[in-house]
Amino acid sequence: MKAILQHINSPQDLKSLNLKDLEGLAMELREFIIDIVSTKEGHLGASLGVVELTIALHYVFNTPIDKLIWDVGHQAYGHKIVTGRKDIFETNRQFGGISGFPKMKESEFDAFGTGHSSTSISAILGMALSAQLQGDLKRQHIAVIGDASIASGMAIEGLNHAGVTNANLLVVLNDNAMGIDPSVGALKKYLTNVKTGTAKEENIFECLNFYYSGPIDGHNLPALVKQLERLKNIEGPKLLHVITTKGKGLKKAEENQVIYHAPGKFDKQTGEIHKKKEINEAPKFQDVFGKTLVELALKNEKIVGITPAMPTGSSLKFMMTAFPKRAFDVGIAEQHAVTMAAGMAADGLIVFCNIYSTFLQRAYDQVIHDVALQNLPVIFCLDRAGLVGEDGPTHHGVFDISYLRCIPNLIIFSPLNEIELRNIMFTAQLGLEHPIAIRYPRGRGSIINWQQPMKRITIGKATQLKKGNKIAILSTGPIGNIASEIINEIDKNAPIAHYNFPFIKPLDVDLLTQIIQKFDHIITLEDGSAIGGFGSAVLEFANNIEIHKKIKIFGIPDFFISHGDYENLYKEAGIDKMSVKKYVQQFL
Repeated sequence: MKAILQHINSPQDLKSLNLKDLEGLAMELREFIIDIVSTKEGHLGASLGVVELTIALHYVFNTPIDKLIWDVGHQAYGHKIVTGRKDIFETNRQFGGISGFPKMKESEFDAFGTGHSSTSISAILGMALSAQLQGDLKRQHIAVIGDASIASGMAIEGLNHAGVTNANLLVVLNDNAMGIDPSVGALKKYLTNVKTGTAKEENIFECLNFYYSGPIDGHNLPALVKQLERLKNIEGPKLLHVITTKGKGLKKAEENQVIYHAPGKFDKQTGEIHKKKEINEAPKFQDVFGKTLVELALKNEKIVGITPAMPTGSSLKFMMTAFPKRAFDVGIAEQHAVTMAAGMAADGLIVFCNIYSTFLQRAYDQVIHDVALQNLPVIFCLDRAGLVGEDGPTHHGVFDISYLRCIPNLIIFSPLNEIELRNIMFTAQLGLEHPIAIRYPRGRGSIINWQQPMKRITIGKATQLKKGNKIAILSTGPIGNIASEIINEIDKNAPIAHYNFPFIKPLDVDLLTQIIQKFDHIITLEDGSAIGGFGSAVLEFANNIEIHKKIKIFGIPDFFISHGDYENLYKEAGIDKMSVKKYVQQFL
């Protein structure tokens, strides 16, 4: 096979190829993605599934003049490779390297940033209407929406509006029946019926005034090119229904699409995932949540669990297996998840609503209007709070403290470790007078023997972890372990006091008053936004009791932290051990 990919540095290079060459390029592109991701890690299955579609779109359309948006963005590896980033693709998701998602500042070919799902139709409609207003009637506008993103409320809103316009746009529905986990819901059932020819009702997309084509085989390059060429000359909103296989081209990825969504390192020939050395280590926080929930549900039949499309990532899968009728995957629908949780809580159930911190941002009004305003005791379990590593700024859960702390009635808790996470879950299911948000990080905790008997926690209480009389470090959440390490490295007997404040709201005002009165040097440490976060709460309280002390806040600064390994991200944010240690030492 002649090497075609090495000569492809932009979509213009595709246009001189014939269809046979394009099919050869697809094989090379798929091999290239497998080769890099097998050693560098990242999202795999989604991008393998759209290799032919990627090539066809750039072959037919005149990108970047024609606007192309990928939704969700982890489908876009092939797109990045053929748009000039082939030689640096090995830096994908690494600190200082290219992003794992489309990013406008990274390339003119990335028409819109898409780290979360279901935004493409609204964005591409905005661009198409803008082109109309500016008299540009030739520019094409294409949104590729896949991995279950079409079922999200925002995608439906976009379709609903686009259908009453004459905007020049094409929605390509990449239908692979998968998100990160298998798709759910009535729309999935409908699309399955369309694919099998058993759909009896009128086509839903035609009812929304879209010119509908398909379904067609998304791995048939000649058919894709033919359809796209035809649709390019049809005016108004159009939808092309494309059937693909997630993980296409790697047998293991096709057979186990959930695991190979982002498999880690694997053998590029066999697809076998490299086993990590078995060591006795602490569990992931998400698994502590999932297994503890099952423990609690065994004893309390009123407990139910809800997740918006993340049963594996959040480990709600444990409850879905143990109690399939009491655990609900509602699809990519955070707003619906929160209000459904509110409805269940209003009817007397004990609801654990499990959402990634960054995804709860999508349901902010529902948290305020449907839960907090009505003071319904929904238990929000916010996975991936804090910095999350290689997924980067679209996924860092650093804003939750700030955006939740201003909401009346809402308790906010950030456990120091797995034991505190279990204890607050136990306490919450006993019955609270208010809703609560429990935030915990991605990755592993610090306690191997974590399955200890659970205890009831007093709401709003903080604890002293170490005594001292000169400097006080106030931490919230697992980042408090860094403070303990710093003290041990400096001197266990140093006059440094350390306090753990798991309750960010309500604060332990009695203990906090004593601290502010006693210490000349006060430091707060958190893995959330410094603006409006835990440190801000301490500073506000000091001001309210009219004691004016220097309070140094270590938190995420006022810019978006990039993607990469944790060590570099903590340094970038200035909350790494060395930065805090250096500050502490100047007062000793």
